[in-house]
Amino acid sequence: MRLSILCSAFLVLMLPVAAQAQISGDVVKIGVLTDMAGVTADITGKGSLVAAEMAVREIGGTVLGKPIEVISADHQHKADVGSAIARRWFDVEGVDTIADVPNSGVALAIQGLAREKKRIALYSGAGTTALTNEQCSPFGFHWTYDTYAVSHGTASAVVKAGGTSWFFLASDYAFGHQLQNDATQVITASGGKVLGAARHPLNTSDFSSFLLSAQSSGAKVVGLANAGNDTVNAMRQAGEFGLVQGGQSLAALILFLQDVHALGLKAAQGTYLTTSSYWDMNDATRAWSKQFMARTGMMPSMLHAGVYGAVRHYLKAVARAGTDDAEQVAAAMRTIPIEDVFSENARIRDDGRVTRTMYLVRVKKPSDSKYPWDYFEVLRSIPPEETVWPLSASKCPLVSSATR
Repeated sequence: MRLSILCSAFLVLMLPVAAQAQISGDVVKIGVLTDMAGVTADITGKGSLVAAEMAVREIGGTVLGKPIEVISADHQHKADVGSAIARRWFDVEGVDTIADVPNSGVALAIQGLAREKKRIALYSGAGTTALTNEQCSPFGFHWTYDTYAVSHGTASAVVKAGGTSWFFLASDYAFGHQLQNDATQVITASGGKVLGAARHPLNTSDFSSFLLSAQSSGAKVVGLANAGNDTVNAMRQAGEFGLVQGGQSLAALILFLQDVHALGLKAAQGTYLTTSSYWDMNDATRAWSKQFMARTGMMPSMLHAGVYGAVRHYLKAVARAGTDDAEQVAAAMRTIPIEDVFSENARIRDDGRVTRTMYLVRVKKPSDSKYPWDYFEVLRSIPPEETVWPLSASKCPLVSSATR
């Protein structure tokens, strides 16, 4: 019911401006730049493409009387590859907006290029706070989460539960560094301490040396500041090393539904995590997610839900602006309300960060799971002010001195 109401409202919104439509190339073109075969393919990848296509199909496949086209490419977690694809998309193929972009290093490269070319960028998969802080852009929108949000949600809960000493296993690139730094600030502010850290290359298969360092540190908590298959492999091998049996706890600072599915509830049970959405929240999220599963064979991660919401909001802004001109669309995006089945109390700040309600969840015990993909127990709704970088400390030039 809610999906049909939102769709109808969208169509009504488009009607008054259709006559003044100004669409470059007579098509609105969306490029999903993602990870199709790498470490984060399960939580982004094909699912992100499907999520974007579902947003387009939900509004009828056209906007302002013009067709909407969705294309995709794999950036291979390489900034130069991602930049080359984005440049070709902007300069040759007429792409109006790029969505998803898992990998913070790639996202930061795209941010600069999109600013230069005056094209919209919709980040769901990237986590670095730099996208809305030092390297913010009037055309860049950070949609789903960032390292500040997930570290504040998860690390504070673990410290309050008695996990006062930590050792980090962090992926050795911008995302892992930022996640470790953000979590460290939360831990120390909450009265805990960090005893050490080890950084591993992206897509690591053997965590033995890193786990030995974690064991010898004597830390109560081994914090995983990585994502995707790296998190899964680290947690699986930690079980083989007997970390939990030896008295240490695992805290995955970012963990996705697909990671839990890969690990199994027996291995993942009891793990705290912070998420911006969950498929089993209400009738509307369940209805959308069942459509998604029919096309992908899995329930959506929060990153898939973010791509859907970002693309939907972008198209709504094109309808409001009466054009796909990036400056006018960006202004409309900041003005109109965010409305989709996964967004509650969401809005866009001056720095491009989408502030939204997040959720502290815990992975269920196998005995508590009643049906497939029933993995999370929602413990608490976290209001936006607890999970977003305060504007008073912002280095983004888009943030006015009055707001600071």
